[in-house]
Amino acid sequence: MLTRRHFIQTTTALFSAAIPASLIATPADAARSNWASWDARVTPANYDPATTNPWGLHPRFLPTRVEANASLRPGDIHVDAVARYLYHVEGDGTAMRYGVAIARGNLYEPGVYTIRRKAKWPKWTPTAAMIKREPHLYEEFADGVPGGPTNPLGSRALYLFEGNRDTYLRIHGTPYPRSIGGRASSGCVRMVMAHINGLYDNVSTGVTAYLYPAERFVTARS
Repeated sequence: MLTRRHFIQTTTALFSAAIPASLIATPADAARSNWASWDARVTPANYDPATTNPWGLHPRFLPTRVEANASLRPGDIHVDAVARYLYHVEGDGTAMRYGVAIARGNLYEPGVYTIRRKAKWPKWTPTAAMIKREPHLYEEFADGVPGGPTNPLGSRALYLFEGNRDTYLRIHGTPYPRSIGGRASSGCVRMVMAHINGLYDNVSTGVTAYLYPAERFVTARS
């Protein structure tokens, strides 16, 4: 692959001067230029997290501040797979609770993970396992889908790792908000895009995400 440095060194005879890097547009730059308009597109007018609900969700799935157990570490995320709640623990003894969808069938993978990467409007590529399992759904997307409002990862994604290994599990936005409260994904935890946009800026890389089992975990449902 030709590097930018090699290109400049070997084309002096053709071009009078290198264009400053700040003026060179790349596909990533073009995508970033759309982020603000895409965020506006997935955020309802006069958005109030606690009450805005054009998606028709059960009210319990709207963002709600709750009291957190004093033993929980601020910054961490806990996913109650039975009640379909994600909790983000904050430093004042409270947590923000959001409604989520989890993976269908046996594709949900409970465990303890580290969030090692965050991304806005990320590209999505189905895993090899997804393509093998359901080629009629995923094979055509093997080369990936650029970020955007219809991308399966939605507006934001938190990437779950075990040590330095990417598990390919994500906590992410979804273009299918009516799936919240159900079991719909191929392994990931889904959130309404407007909700994860609010969560995203408050989550730091390096924090722990606890995904509890979908059965046997007893929880309050109110």
